[in-house]
Amino acid sequence: MGPSAWDRAMAMQAAGKADDAIAMVRVQQRLHPRDPELMNLMAVLLWGTGRLDEALRQAERATALQPANGSFLNTLGVTLSFMDRLHDAVAAWERATAADPRNPLAWISLAGTLPRVGRSGDGVAAGRRGVELDPGSAAARNALAGALKNAGRMDEAVEAAREAVALAPGDARLRSQLLLYMNYASVPAVELAREHRAFGAACPPARDAARTDPDPGRPLRIGILSGDLKDHSVAFFVDAILDTVPDGSTCVAFSTMVAGKGDAVAARLRGRFAEWVDAWKLTDDALDEAIRARGIDVLVELSGHTSGSRLGALRSAPAPVIVTAIGYPSTTGLPAVGWRMVDSITDPPGSEAHCTERLLRIDPCFLCYRAPEGAPEPVMPPTGAPVTFASFNNAAKVGDECAALWARALAAVPGSRMLMKSASLADPAVRESVAARMAAAGIPAERLELVARTASRVDHLALYSHVHVALDTVPYNGTTTTCEAMWMGVPVVCMLGDRHAARVSASLVAATGHPEWAAGDADGFVATAVRLAGDPDGLARIRAGLRARMASSALMDAHAYGARFHAALRSAWAQRCTGRA
Repeated sequence: MGPSAWDRAMAMQAAGKADDAIAMVRVQQRLHPRDPELMNLMAVLLWGTGRLDEALRQAERATALQPANGSFLNTLGVTLSFMDRLHDAVAAWERATAADPRNPLAWISLAGTLPRVGRSGDGVAAGRRGVELDPGSAAARNALAGALKNAGRMDEAVEAAREAVALAPGDARLRSQLLLYMNYASVPAVELAREHRAFGAACPPARDAARTDPDPGRPLRIGILSGDLKDHSVAFFVDAILDTVPDGSTCVAFSTMVAGKGDAVAARLRGRFAEWVDAWKLTDDALDEAIRARGIDVLVELSGHTSGSRLGALRSAPAPVIVTAIGYPSTTGLPAVGWRMVDSITDPPGSEAHCTERLLRIDPCFLCYRAPEGAPEPVMPPTGAPVTFASFNNAAKVGDECAALWARALAAVPGSRMLMKSASLADPAVRESVAARMAAAGIPAERLELVARTASRVDHLALYSHVHVALDTVPYNGTTTTCEAMWMGVPVVCMLGDRHAARVSASLVAATGHPEWAAGDADGFVATAVRLAGDPDGLARIRAGLRARMASSALMDAHAYGARFHAALRSAWAQRCTGRA
């Protein structure tokens, strides 16, 4: 097979004609049934259509014929990773690096996957090897950035991501990855906003914006674009939105990621939409066309720059109104996204300066929480136990600024200790990094307990029975973790920061009826932690009554939340129809 066949097939796939490319290669395979190059190409083409079992068969046949071919082994590894067989994928890539140690592709792939199997240290090493072999590769720098992020080394991750963008400034996906990482780091809000606008500038429209009948009062066709229409916390918000769809309006799902086999939430959600589009199969141009073809009036985008993001498909405004909500704690930076769902605490007046969207404030809270089923009853720690502060947030959110803040709280409460729980702490490299950061901030090992996993979700929640006070992360707050702590009767000390991501917990505790837990600055954060920790009777009262208070609060009123959400969508639509947008 000559290079032209590969090039033709890839061009057809990029143009949204993957099935035509597959048909072309099948003809070639009938003529050359034992050509491993054709098998390798077919595996790559089959990825894009979601036919992973077929892709795997093709990749395995190619590597059986040429077991030392690093490129074929890399394809096999990618196929296995798409199937979520991560350990098998790593084994294939390690075979590839052994067979062809100077080929950067497998090293780059390893950098992205080793952290997902608890080997972040090895992932960073693989990423550095990929950069060494191909220093001009933006993909190599991006893979290294991902490995550093998973190792909890956020400042280094941001720097590597910046280097990737510098090598390929027109690649919007690289800019998107940088933006996600910057939320974790202590980056000035002005700089964060500037980088988001740079993303938008790198995504100019390629065609005219879509138009539908501009009648402000008619029923709407609403699209939901998300990678989390599955067993994920975002799915609950989708339920609340679907429960309150106004009469006559319809909802279409555009799912950007594949749900795992047996995912009951994904199966249930499929039946709740008027139509379900597997957007993960579509190129950006094809997804743009799919949204237009369905006459979507209002498209609700739930991913921002997180996993499953398809902002590139929205660059030409395939719906007259595009609203971003829930899933990402900052502006998208994309001019085609016209509105963003927030509240007056997360984004007070003046926040518009950091956004490219208009702000739709759905007070009292831009989120709504659903309690986990089977949660144990809240229980206080044993009498006489040392004061235990805790955070069950992702360890990547605990940078130097956060560690220093927590250290001040512990220093102000003699004998207190810090309990951290995060799945990533099962990785030795992450534990080492976190312990070193805590020690440097002034929290020695004897006052620090690191927990990676519990046997079940019930055990995870029961661990709060060892916690007196939860400490939020800065500058990137917790969300589900903040709500879970409160559901288990544990007060959460947080701080009103200078951006949305740094004010989410303040919104959540206020919606529950405890705005006093949100401090205005670091001194107030420490004082609040000390006050709560020093009042055991008060903590016992909070433990006994917080769940009931939370259950009856605005934070858990799904019907009211859904009504506010749809009212905001109608407001945005009316603004568009009357020319005020």
